[in-house]
Amino acid sequence: MTRVKRGYIARRRRTKIRLFASSFRGAHSRLTRTITQQKMRALVSAYRDRGRQKRDFRRLWITRINAVTRENEVSYSYSRLIHNLYKRQLLLNRKILAQIAILNKNCLHIISKKIIK
Repeated sequence: MTRVKRGYIARRRRTKIRLFASSFRGAHSRLTRTITQQKMRALVSAYRDRGRQKRDFRRLWITRINAVTRENEVSYSYSRLIHNLYKRQLLLNRKILAQIAILNKNCLHIISKKIIK
């Protein structure tokens, strides 16, 4: 039986994995088995943290809005502000409200006063 020479397919697969892990440190960028393990781990972390990032930013926006609303009036809170926004059917999401709260506190104060009346 004639000798079969392996093609380039496995080598191409390994080089593709190596390119992914080229910035990793130590054996994580040199050894094929650990490269594949670290690649799987990196992709799992990336998938998990995409959802976590959305949660974290939403929490940050809520904290910023709440801080500014409590600064203006002692009895007024974030939950009442959002409730009144929904009642008045104003479509301002939390990201925009947080930017207004940081850049122009008076504008957010005016919005909250208009909503109450």
